[in-house]
Amino acid sequence: MKEVKTFQQMYRDGHVSRREFLAAMGALGVTAATAGSLLTSASALAATPNRGGTVIVASNLHGPDDTLDPIVCTSTIDYMRQCTSHNGLIQIWDNMSLHPELAEEWSVNSNATEYTFKLRKGVTFHDGSAFSADDVIWSMNRHLGKDSPSSIKAFFEAVVEWKKIDSHTVKLTLSSPDADMPIKLTQFQAKIVKKDTTDFSKGAGTGPYLVESFQPGVKTVHVRNPNYWRDTGQHLDAIEITAITDPNARLNALLSGDVDAMTVLSAKSIKQVDKTDGVEVMSVPAGLYGGICCLKNTAPGKDDDFVMGMRMIQDREKIVRSFLKGHGQVGNDHPISPAYGADHCHELAQRTYDPDKAKWHLNKSGISSAELFVAPVQGGIEETCLLMQQNLAKIGFDLKLKKVPTDGYWGAVWMKEPMNVVTWNMRPTANAMMGIQFGPGGNWNDTFWNSERMGELLKMSLAETDPTKRHEMHCEMQTLVHNDAGMVIPYHTNVLDAKSTKVHGFSNVPLGQLGGNGWAEFIWKDA
Repeated sequence: MKEVKTFQQMYRDGHVSRREFLAAMGALGVTAATAGSLLTSASALAATPNRGGTVIVASNLHGPDDTLDPIVCTSTIDYMRQCTSHNGLIQIWDNMSLHPELAEEWSVNSNATEYTFKLRKGVTFHDGSAFSADDVIWSMNRHLGKDSPSSIKAFFEAVVEWKKIDSHTVKLTLSSPDADMPIKLTQFQAKIVKKDTTDFSKGAGTGPYLVESFQPGVKTVHVRNPNYWRDTGQHLDAIEITAITDPNARLNALLSGDVDAMTVLSAKSIKQVDKTDGVEVMSVPAGLYGGICCLKNTAPGKDDDFVMGMRMIQDREKIVRSFLKGHGQVGNDHPISPAYGADHCHELAQRTYDPDKAKWHLNKSGISSAELFVAPVQGGIEETCLLMQQNLAKIGFDLKLKKVPTDGYWGAVWMKEPMNVVTWNMRPTANAMMGIQFGPGGNWNDTFWNSERMGELLKMSLAETDPTKRHEMHCEMQTLVHNDAGMVIPYHTNVLDAKSTKVHGFSNVPLGQLGGNGWAEFIWKDA
C-alpha cells in the first residue's frame, strides 16, 4: 500500500512522530501489531544511511547573480549552496532547535549585550588552512557599516565590536540587548568564510562538500570534503545543484528521474506526484508567503488608498482553497503567520475580500490602471494575480499583468519595478522577519517603506523580557505593516517540495525549501 510506504518515509525523514505514525496506520486500518513492525522497519532504515551516490537537486530560480559569497546571497539556490560548502557559528535543526556548529558553545551576560563564543579547534577550510577567531571576526565585520552590501546588516546594527580573546574565542559586544542574536547567526548570510577572501567562486568555507565547479545561472557540482570536521553525515559522493525555472519541466524532470529532488511544487501538481510511484510530496507548515510588492517611493504604491484597494480585492479564502489545495492559510498583509507562535498577533482582525471597499479606495486614489510584473517565484502566485486581475476588472480597474521569466528576476525586477510579486521564506523569529524586510533603510526593505516607529519597536522588542509586553510590541509592528506598508500578503503556504523516495534524511525546518535548505550534510540515497 503506497500510503503506508509514504508514512514510513515521513517517519524516517522526521516529518511525523511515532505517535502520529501509529495514528495514521490506525486510520488506514492497519492492526496495532502490524503498525509496530512497520515502525520498527522504518526505524531500522533510518538508522542505516547508505554511503555513496550522487544527488541532483533542481531549484526554481537561478541567473547571472547566483553567488557563493554568503553576505549577498538572496535566493533558494544560493542558500542551498551556502549550506553545502560553508558552516556558520550556530545551526538550526528540527523543531527550530539551536545546535553548535563552528562555535562549540556560547554564553551570554544577564542583559543580552555580551556574547562569548568558544570556537571549534581542528577545523580547516577547503584550501587546507586552519580556521580561527580571525576568520570569524573578518566574516562578521563584513555585515557592519552603512556601505556593507550584506542583505542582513539590519540584524547587526547594535554591534559595537567583535573582539578576539584568543585563537579560538571571540566576544561580541552590543549597544543594546538582543536575545535573538544566536538564532540570527544561523542565517545563510552569516556563514563563516576565510579571512581576506576576494574570490568566492571556488568556495571559501569549511563545509561538508567542496565546490568542484560553479557556473552562475547553470549549476554547481560539489564533492565530499575528505577533511570535514565531523562525521555525522556526508553520505553522498557528490551533489549537483541546478535550477529548472519552468515549473512543469521541473516536475517532469523529477517524475522521469532526471533529478532527485525539486523545490517549489505547485499545489495543483500534488495529485500527480501522489499517483506516481517512486516520488513523494514534502509539505511543511511555515510562514512562507507569496505577495504583491507596491513600492512606496513611487507611483502608484506611494498612494495609500491604492495599496489598500489592492489589499481589499484579495479573495484569500479562495486562494488557499483553490490554488494551495489547503496546504496553507490566509494571509493578513503582514509576514508573521501563526507559525511564529506567541509573537503572532492573533488579536489583529482578519482582512477579508471586499470589492466595494476596494472600489472606494481606488476611486479615492484617482488611479484606474496599473501594471504588475509577474513571474512564478512561488507556487500559487500566478493564479493569485490572475484572480486579482479578474476581480479588479469587475469594479472597473484595469490591472495589466506583465509576465517575465524567473531567470534573473531578483536582480532585474525585484525592488526595481513599481509593482512586482515576491516570495519570502520564514525567518527564525518574528523580529528577524520584520527587521530584514521592514527595518528602516534595510537592504531588503523591498517596499521602501521607512517607519521611524517601526525601527523603535524592532529595538525595543529585542530588549523586552516580559512576554506580554513583547507581544504587544509585535502586535503594533504587525498592525503598522498591515495598514501602512506597501506589501499585500494574501496567503501563507506550506513549504511544498517533492523528492524521490530513494532519498532520505531531510529535516522539517520550516525556514526554506527542502527542510530549510540545510540538507546537504545529512541526506542519503538508496543504492
